[in-house]
Amino acid sequence: MSRSALPLFDGFIETPFERRFQGLLRQAWHRRSWHVIVAEPGSGKTMGICDLRDEASRQAGTIGGRRYPVLAVTAPKNDAKEAALGNLLLVALGLGGRGHWSERKYLLYELLIQYGVECLVVDDAHDLSMPHLIFLKELTDQLVLAFPAQLPLGLCLVTAGRGASIPLKDVFDQPETMWLQFRRRLDRLHPYCRIASHTEGEVRHILLALEQIYRPSFPELNLQQWTGSMYTWLTHPLLDPQKSGRVLMDPLMQLVTTALEWSYADGEKNVSPKHLEAAAEQLTVRRDVIHLIDVPGQNDADGGKSREVLQQTTEPSPK
Repeated sequence: MSRSALPLFDGFIETPFERRFQGLLRQAWHRRSWHVIVAEPGSGKTMGICDLRDEASRQAGTIGGRRYPVLAVTAPKNDAKEAALGNLLLVALGLGGRGHWSERKYLLYELLIQYGVECLVVDDAHDLSMPHLIFLKELTDQLVLAFPAQLPLGLCLVTAGRGASIPLKDVFDQPETMWLQFRRRLDRLHPYCRIASHTEGEVRHILLALEQIYRPSFPELNLQQWTGSMYTWLTHPLLDPQKSGRVLMDPLMQLVTTALEWSYADGEKNVSPKHLEAAAEQLTVRRDVIHLIDVPGQNDADGGKSREVLQQTTEPSPK
């Protein structure tokens, strides 16, 4: 009988990156400040947003009705109209998407106050269109005028980016009055923030947390001893093209869980070194391998040809 699959952990881990990221989100929430936040793809932004949103709702309680102190949405894709963003805000409040936007738009203002919204967080904000950004400014301005007793909303535009570029900055740097006003609302000390990923020492702390999580399946699990090797693998030029020397959470989790799954299938009590190395190769030098899925036994009929075809990268031919 084959062994059952390893139960994988898919919950939230409070990593050093998440503490830095959520710290800024909390600052925006409590101080009602505006920020453009950028971090690399795969760093754990969405997980951090969801965890803080849920924590804020739990703290608010349900006495007097459901409250959403931190309201989070993902920027609409391939729909530049303001209604696309507005409807996502209504859905995040637990309301349906029926009715004309021209009527629902003005209802949204009242609902944000009714549900106790104090901070808006827009994930993938690099996908926001000009109408979306204009709508956010109009929405926050109207709330200040219609409900003067309420504090202004905090706003975090969370973007994905690499290198020195800051998404949306080129938009807010334009000379039109609209963008001058938008830029003036950004926090005076930290308007644009880049959240750094993990150092080698921080990777060690994450591996310690993963040891505790997977201890029931691996009684002798010791991941920390592989900190140096994992750091080297995960700062490979294919995973760290900017040569930042920082490790992203997504490839770290892929490396560890893949090696653990293979080790678990072999009945190991600790992670296998050969599986760790194979998982690292899978993330780097073998990440472009194309696997042939064919009729069983067809490989033998073809004279033992490999089931894998490595995608070759060649220099572009001069024209």
